[in-house]
Amino acid sequence: MQALPAAIYFTDADGKITIYNQAAAEMWGVRPEIGRSEFCGSWKLFRPDGTPLPHDQCPMAVALREQRAISGEEAEAERPDGTRVPFLAYPTPLFDESDTLVGAVSMLVDISGRKSAEVASQRLAAIVESSHDAILSKDVNGIITSWNRGAERLYGYREDEVLGRSVTLLIPLDRQDEEPRILARIRSGERIEHYETVRQKKDGSLVDVSLSVSPIFDGAGKVIGASKIARDISERRRAEEQKDLFLREMDHRVKNLFALASGLVNVSAGGAASVGDLVSDLQSKFRALARAHALTLSTTGNDSDRTATLHNLIAEITEPYRGEDGVSRVRVYGEDFPLGRTAVTSIALLLHEFATNAIKYGALGNPDGEVLVEISSVGNEVRIIWREAGVSQQREGSSGDGFGSRLARATVAALDSRFERNFSDLGLEIVLTIPRAKTQL
Repeated sequence: MQALPAAIYFTDADGKITIYNQAAAEMWGVRPEIGRSEFCGSWKLFRPDGTPLPHDQCPMAVALREQRAISGEEAEAERPDGTRVPFLAYPTPLFDESDTLVGAVSMLVDISGRKSAEVASQRLAAIVESSHDAILSKDVNGIITSWNRGAERLYGYREDEVLGRSVTLLIPLDRQDEEPRILARIRSGERIEHYETVRQKKDGSLVDVSLSVSPIFDGAGKVIGASKIARDISERRRAEEQKDLFLREMDHRVKNLFALASGLVNVSAGGAASVGDLVSDLQSKFRALARAHALTLSTTGNDSDRTATLHNLIAEITEPYRGEDGVSRVRVYGEDFPLGRTAVTSIALLLHEFATNAIKYGALGNPDGEVLVEISSVGNEVRIIWREAGVSQQREGSSGDGFGSRLARATVAALDSRFERNFSDLGLEIVLTIPRAKTQL
């Protein structure tokens, strides 16, 4: 009895302890008094739910009172130092030859390890169940054996709809070859980290996921299945795509601006009478481009008052051309249309040329002169009419061979537009007609 690792003790018919082994004393943390301590040598006893268990209600007391064996009833023994040991009790009554109760023997099995494992398992199960990630397990043949709420949220299937089915129901047809490769790696004991792929939901839609797959081993170290964690990376993918798109757009815009600047320098240089004239002309054009560029950036922010529309673009470009009373001398009426970033830059340059020519040769050169700009839609086109009263003929420097005309032709070509400039007794009228689709670019 002393050599056995299990805690064993005997009592008489009244429940007084008569003998115990060293394993029992170590479990109790105290040595009971022979012939005086009753039913159990523990300092205190508790039920599995943590409520106190009187010694006269413990498994040994019940076995003596009811004269029956009890197999594996759970309780907790508290030692004098306050630590508790969960155990299973196996008390068995003892009878003499005449079937008279003479005592009992009990074996106590320490289940601390099992309890710790149960607590750890319950904690892990709670973590798995509450995880936002999809967590599932499968056997070595790819059959789903467990399924958490995260998996239900991600894929749309309830647990009862997928248990016992192949995990391939989550894999799009064009990716079915992935699962055999994953299973082969798992069977060899390999862990798969952050494998990015695409999976299919119950409704047939696709979702970008990052998979982590780990082998599950039995007690002998044999692979019996795999656990799989799937994280939805759709938002991250969209963010990456938007970032790439932004970088490509920035690259495109920067290249366009450099090309545009180079073109402006080349064309302006051909008609400049002096370096000073060239610098002044270019500075004016670049300031117009800067105002247009600032306007395009406002479309991505919260500045609702400076949204890139035709009306606002004209107001920005003609801001310097106000009268002494501060009132704009360029009056805009008619419909308004939103503009895309490419269209803003092209139209801004053209409007700047119109305004510059109006100052040099047209209505804005007169202190009382005004420009009327009418905007309307004609079918699938946007029509801009620039009118300057009192300008009855082309003046020197405003001929069709000047920079403004060449710029207008370049803009018209870039926007697939039509451009007309007419002089009459009423004055100058410029008509620019742009396909509406081109204004959104």
